[in-house]
Amino acid sequence: MTKIEDIQQQGKEQFDAAVTTASGFQKGVQAIAVAFGDYSRKSFEDGRAFTEKLAGAKSLDQAIEAQTAYARTAYETFVSESQKIGGLYADLAKQAYKPFEDFTAKFVPDAR
Repeated sequence: MTKIEDIQQQGKEQFDAAVTTASGFQKGVQAIAVAFGDYSRKSFEDGRAFTEKLAGAKSLDQAIEAQTAYARTAYETFVSESQKIGGLYADLAKQAYKPFEDFTAKFVPDAR
């Protein structure tokens, strides 16, 4: 191959990597949006159920019990969903870098 052909091949590889990254990025962002939507929907439903339970409480003890249960559930759901969404962001970052690993390896032998 000549220098010109090498340059053209590298340009093609970079373009292909960019297209692959854009496609993977779009799927990753969609997964994150779905996870946020699911969490928001569950949070809203849990809040509504808590409000109904609190409104039906016949004593202060029942109200405190309902509030304690809601706070525990809300915290556990928040931690769980935060970890899930954090994992999706990490996967997105890995996907964005993946197409460029081979390209980088050509210039930096220990890049992998």
